[in-house]
Amino acid sequence: MLEAIAQYQYLHTSSSSSAYLLRTPPASAPREVPTPLVFVSASSWDASSRNGMSSFASWYAERGYTCLEIDIGKPADVSTSEALMNYYESELAFHIRMLAIPFAPVIVSRAGGTLIAQTYISSHPATGLLLVSPPPSNASVPPSLLPTPLPEFNFEAKFPCAIMCTENEKDRLARENRLWDDPGVDKVVVKDEKAIVGQEGVVRIEQWLDEIGV
Repeated sequence: MLEAIAQYQYLHTSSSSSAYLLRTPPASAPREVPTPLVFVSASSWDASSRNGMSSFASWYAERGYTCLEIDIGKPADVSTSEALMNYYESELAFHIRMLAIPFAPVIVSRAGGTLIAQTYISSHPATGLLLVSPPPSNASVPPSLLPTPLPEFNFEAKFPCAIMCTENEKDRLARENRLWDDPGVDKVVVKDEKAIVGQEGVVRIEQWLDEIGV
């Protein structure tokens, strides 16, 4: 169905195993939103980071958003967590630059992908940041993903920022996640995993986008 109504293309870069899917609004979209949405994952590093990303990007493209879905490949020769995040940041920045859209994007990420998004946001502009089911802290991430300690992020959320999670995830995030304590960070809590990737999730995210003026 999407093939008939949306414009899209895959690109595998020659410098890495990263790939992206760019979706532009079809002619039938109710509007065309100038601010792009970037859905970032790294499934070869953390498979759960990609859960729901394709569904989100497909749905929002039909609603009038330009959506970049990027799955960043894992580097072969990185031994520290900081170097790993620097690599992912560089790859994400490259693909966002390639969009050549004058408006800073809204970054959407999940699970381990939220570490990539927060690394990027620490030194690049963004219109907004949505973290779906983020780890409570960097220290809570298992060594299978972060081989060495990664300092906690310290950027200030002076731009629209939200955390989306399930009821089961909420209590631990409230205890341990530094952004959860920030009254300026919106909290979107849904019942369970099915709600995140289903209709409730996409509707709640679009409501948040409307609230921040995107």
